[in-house]
Amino acid sequence: MKFKIKDMDIATGGTLIVLINKSDAAKYDLHAMDRVKLTKGRYSETALIDIGESEKAVPPGIIGLFEEVMHSLKAKSKETVHMRLARKPLSVQFIKKKLDGKTLNKNEIDQIVWDIVHNKLNDVELTYFVSACYTNVVTLKETVLLTKAMAECGDMLKINDYPVMDKHCIGGVAGNRTTMILVPIIAAAGLKIPKTSSRSITSPAGTADTMEVLTNVSIPIKKMKSLIEEINGCMVWGGALNLAPSDDKIIKVERPLAIDAESQLLASIMAKKHSVSSTHILIDIPIGKGAKIESREEALNLKERFEQIGQALKKHIKVIITDGSQPIGNGIGPALEARDVLWILKGDQNQPQDLKQKSVLMAGYMLELAGKSKPGFGYKSALGILESGAAYKKMKEIIKKQGGKNNIKPEDIKLGRYTYKHKASKAGRVAQIDNRIISRIARVAGAPKDKEAGIYLFKHKKHKVKKGEILFTLYAESKEKLRNAIAGLKTQDPYIIK
Repeated sequence: MKFKIKDMDIATGGTLIVLINKSDAAKYDLHAMDRVKLTKGRYSETALIDIGESEKAVPPGIIGLFEEVMHSLKAKSKETVHMRLARKPLSVQFIKKKLDGKTLNKNEIDQIVWDIVHNKLNDVELTYFVSACYTNVVTLKETVLLTKAMAECGDMLKINDYPVMDKHCIGGVAGNRTTMILVPIIAAAGLKIPKTSSRSITSPAGTADTMEVLTNVSIPIKKMKSLIEEINGCMVWGGALNLAPSDDKIIKVERPLAIDAESQLLASIMAKKHSVSSTHILIDIPIGKGAKIESREEALNLKERFEQIGQALKKHIKVIITDGSQPIGNGIGPALEARDVLWILKGDQNQPQDLKQKSVLMAGYMLELAGKSKPGFGYKSALGILESGAAYKKMKEIIKKQGGKNNIKPEDIKLGRYTYKHKASKAGRVAQIDNRIISRIARVAGAPKDKEAGIYLFKHKKHKVKKGEILFTLYAESKEKLRNAIAGLKTQDPYIIK
């Protein structure tokens, strides 16, 4: 079957799609979601069929190629492409095997991950894989194989040093920006820490969003390697790198139903650590109402699984369970969180003590894990590095080397021009601050897309408040977004005062 190419000038974001007219579909007995093999010269690709109901999109004899297929085939409009029916990917039968509750071997898991990375599975098939892992038992061996496959199907950052440090937080706690404080502490201690971080998915800011207020975070892998060799540390956006690329595709289908299969959570985190040569890893599991993990029992189970996978991958893992019952720090949103970080590194009187204490505690654990400090003395060592100014000096070095200005000051950071002061409706003591509501209100105000938007907290749990006292200030870049956020506060107040 020969067709003339039409560039549809539409990207799917991953899935390989082509469009043919309904008369051609009937002629060749093709149906929506059938797979076809396309060949143009020495280039070939497998794609899914979509069917146009009228000649407006594609007339008979014409095949519309979406951008991913155009790029793969190095195609141009009006060129000719050959098409034939193709079989389903091998991994479809392996996904069915997992749906039946059976155990997958290395070759089967490798094939599934390869097909995910190369867009060979449609969203329905990928969703079935996620569902199969969510509803059936996934063994420790399968999880380790999945971790290795996810890492090895992307780029690998090779660091010829030991130890190589890393950390990860499960998330769910607003303002928990410990990475930007502990990375310069660890790097200043002479340890390598190639930190890749994510942008926000559902929170008001990810570490990459906050770091981007201060410097460039889209760093190619070669540049990342040179930064580690030269200054020990960096903080870059993982999405700019081809590290464990199947992870983002899996997250995309998990998000609509908030499915979070434990095996895939573990593999996702550990694959990214494995891909940057990490040998010593600290995992933070915050627990509390409104956090991702709400019970200690669930946290302890997850801790055990992390330790088992770490042992299987020959990595040194320390898992800590921390208080996630309220936001950490005062700033929530990229600019406000970046200001908190600089205040702490500079030792400013405005520094939020809770964020400082947690960051130093975590850095101390990492120094002990690496053998840089004796057991029980890590906190003192980390605090010494912070209060000496060495961590701030290292942070300025990281900012400059990644493309920012190394002399940026907290007062230079711009905040949203439109503000609203949320006040206590009664006197009492703060009994609860809901992480989810705080995050939602900050996002409605524009964070993280609007970096200047967010919330600045004045009161935390157990603080006494008077009626009419300011609990927090809301920042937005537009009047409309501020109005929407205020409207949200009228139906859901994140503070409970008793």
